[in-house]
Amino acid sequence: MTGHIAPAICDLTRLSAITIADWKGISGEIPTCITRLPFLRTLDLIGNQISGRIPNDIGRLHRLAVLNVADNRISGSIPKSLTNLSSLMHLDLRNNLISGVIPPDFGRLTMLSRALLSGNRITGRIPESLTRIYRLADVDLSGNQLYGPIPPSLGRMAVLATLNLDGNKFSGEIPQTLMTSSVMNLNLSRNTLQGKIPEGFGPRSYFTVLDLSYNNLKGPIPRSISGASFIGHLDLSHNHLCGRIPVGSPFSHLEAASFMYNDCLCGKPLRACLKN
Repeated sequence: MTGHIAPAICDLTRLSAITIADWKGISGEIPTCITRLPFLRTLDLIGNQISGRIPNDIGRLHRLAVLNVADNRISGSIPKSLTNLSSLMHLDLRNNLISGVIPPDFGRLTMLSRALLSGNRITGRIPESLTRIYRLADVDLSGNQLYGPIPPSLGRMAVLATLNLDGNKFSGEIPQTLMTSSVMNLNLSRNTLQGKIPEGFGPRSYFTVLDLSYNNLKGPIPRSISGASFIGHLDLSHNHLCGRIPVGSPFSHLEAASFMYNDCLCGKPLRACLKN
């Protein structure tokens, strides 16, 4: 299917859902008049060639629960009015050309459970208000130009399970709160994080993925990591770590690639450590 979304769609004033997903060839802009559809709950345009901006007054759609415009060519910034969407549960803006900052009052989206903004040109810092969204379970901000420290309050979020911040410009140290949080899939790779890997792993530490590769981390691998209840995939490669790799779980099932390109790590699965 090719063509564009005609403004005539806005004559359907009782419309509750617009789903034009993965049609591949739909282009043009999102008609601004859709913000006058008072019953619209779903706007799903994923996987097309739609360009232009998200309508500035998108915040008028107070019943909107799903906004998915991923995998298009949408540009401009995230409209400030978007934070008026008090019913929004699923926000997916991945893989577009969106720039500017995440609105400071992003935390007004109190019903939000998924915030997927990866693969754009978003800059600035993670707003502290985002960490106060109680229902937020999945946050993907990877592949942007975000910078500054990672807020420790992310590790205190009640139900956050996936946190992908890889491929940005985050600096500073890794918050210790993330090591014993509810996060199970944590990817902080390809940033400029410094300092040591935090101690404090324990029975509450459960990671299907823990990726800290391609940073500037120094010091030893913390021994407390052996106290984690589970770590499936661990990648500490391409840092400046040094010292003996701890023995036991989870290290017994990891391959050398998880530890390569550090300054002076030793022990299985790498070369044996020199005896003092």
